[in-house]
Amino acid sequence: MRINYPRSERDGVMRFVPSGRQFLALIGMGFGVLLLAFLVLYALVKVPTPNEFSTAQTTVVTYADGKTEIARVADANRTSIPLSDVPLVVQRELLAAEDRDFYEHGGFSASGIARAAWNNVIGGSTQGGSTITQQYAKNAYLTQDRTLSRKAKELVLSIKLSQTRSKERILEDYLNTIYFGRGAYGIEAAAQAYFKIPASELNSTQGAVLASLIRSPAGYAPETNKDRLQGRWNYVLDAMVAKEWITEKSRARQKFPKIAKRTSGNRLAGDNGFLVDMARRELSALGFSEEEVARGGYRITTTFDQKAMNAARTAVDEKGPETGVKGLRIGIAAVQPGTGAVLAIYGGDDYLTDQFNNATQGIVQAGSTFKPFALAAALENDISLYDRFSGVNGTTFTFPGFAPYRVNNFDGYSAGGSISLLRATESSVNTAYVDLENQITPEAVVDSAIRAGIPGVTAGLNAGPTTVLGTSSPHTLDMAAAYATFAARGLQADPYVIASVLSSSGGLLYSKRPEVSRAYDADVASQVTYALTQVVKNGSGFAAQDLGRPAAGKTGTTNSNLSAWFVGYTPEIAVAVSMAKSTESGGLTTLRGTGGMTRVTGGSFPARMWTAMVKAFLKDTPVQQFDGTTFNSGDYSGGGSSSPKSTKSPTATSTTKPTTAPTTSAPTPVPTEPPVTSPAATP
Repeated sequence: MRINYPRSERDGVMRFVPSGRQFLALIGMGFGVLLLAFLVLYALVKVPTPNEFSTAQTTVVTYADGKTEIARVADANRTSIPLSDVPLVVQRELLAAEDRDFYEHGGFSASGIARAAWNNVIGGSTQGGSTITQQYAKNAYLTQDRTLSRKAKELVLSIKLSQTRSKERILEDYLNTIYFGRGAYGIEAAAQAYFKIPASELNSTQGAVLASLIRSPAGYAPETNKDRLQGRWNYVLDAMVAKEWITEKSRARQKFPKIAKRTSGNRLAGDNGFLVDMARRELSALGFSEEEVARGGYRITTTFDQKAMNAARTAVDEKGPETGVKGLRIGIAAVQPGTGAVLAIYGGDDYLTDQFNNATQGIVQAGSTFKPFALAAALENDISLYDRFSGVNGTTFTFPGFAPYRVNNFDGYSAGGSISLLRATESSVNTAYVDLENQITPEAVVDSAIRAGIPGVTAGLNAGPTTVLGTSSPHTLDMAAAYATFAARGLQADPYVIASVLSSSGGLLYSKRPEVSRAYDADVASQVTYALTQVVKNGSGFAAQDLGRPAAGKTGTTNSNLSAWFVGYTPEIAVAVSMAKSTESGGLTTLRGTGGMTRVTGGSFPARMWTAMVKAFLKDTPVQQFDGTTFNSGDYSGGGSSSPKSTKSPTATSTTKPTTAPTTSAPTPVPTEPPVTSPAATP
């Protein structure tokens, strides 16, 4: 049979326009192809049993080596029960939340799909339009591929399930496999996780909570989003009234139930819980849902270095205070300069007893650790390390728009007039730095801090006379990342903990490429580093001399001794150590008396813990200069500012700016003032 196409009786473009019969034939062929594809899929798609997808999909979180396990996330916590063990009212609440017409449709809802598609087209909130049967089918094919082929399989499977299984069996399998959060799969595990009772004892208010969680276990988690959970809970009960499954009178009597405190398995004990929690949070920000992580069988490689983690933990145990420690919070964060990779986090002694991460959630007033940001801004404004500023205790300064501000130095120290910026950094002289801030403006200090990596939303980060003295309260991790910018010669990289994510089959789902930007010119960062090596050699950071290799750092101690810091770095690692004490009500109290000390400074416990950690981490590694060169440890004479023997010292005086900025942290300037033998100002 000859097909008249292109049509011979037509001219031009019209030859390619099909006739009515041809058009209908094409439509018929299209339907035939679709029908054939459906029949093939229907024949090939296997109906799984619940047990087939409730096993062996454990996600593993590893250290940076990709081999050593930190923890196995959400090992299957699931106990199957018959549908008859689930109270009827609870069954109906789950249907009210997820699929009100479950017993009426044939496995999928055309109206639901159309409604969700239309809502997405017009810009409304994203909707799935999935029935319970489709959700069950999705779980059976949990590959996380958002492809048309997988969606087609889900649709075919939902139809096949409806043809081969009873509604009661589908609902039972669904309730035994759906994820409710807290590592709980199935309603029995969920009842235990949230209410410490078997599912058979759930009442209507508790059932409505579990029904609410299905949509987004993390989004409605009672620990972090209780208000959202209560809103969803009200929605479920209102839907019950709409379906006439409960009366208005019964609805009015419902009160939100008490939810049990979350408990974790032993895999999260000690440091592990903090690391896993950080990994989960970052994965969520990257678009991986909690359920995907819990059940996807992923292999997640983090940036955490096991040697660095062990070093941080040991440093706290061996160099931290042992007495007067009630309410004490120690935070340690270590970042790799130039990449932002988080090498270590010490967030607390045991995640199981306290999930608050001191290094990433605690806000601790920075004190004098904020001064290097002002120093960098000054160097950018053609102020040198040898320019002089007020060293007189009690100097009063006037800032535009602010009342006169009288500045005191630590222990009433006075330099007897002016003091060089280098000496003011070594001795942490408040008056000199406020004098400097007055010249370059507080706004320049804030801008410098943000460019280094301090988030703009940091508590207390406002431009004012006290900005340079560290009245803002950053997280410990933020300070480590900001100082890593100096260590990387001005290159800034945001901290991150997820290096890569592999699927259960080994396919690469995500790989991190560090995003690096230039915050400071290299010579500016090098001069900051040089000044901070002098803090270690001549100032309040002297405890870090025990490191036995080049080190730069700054201490910080605040008024009323509410916090103490040491933040420092070598070419290989930037580490921040913070100490603060909290009251039972969550406020801060003085550190006085901690470790038997009348006053805890940044040069005491924080600097000692910093030194112990970095020393252990760098043990048996080549000694590196801040300019990238290496030399034998025998060439190092101590003090934190050693240089290769070929490096020349600058000849600038305290009243003349150097014509070229130091290009490494190592040069030793010709001294124009006697060395400082005791800390001054707020160290």
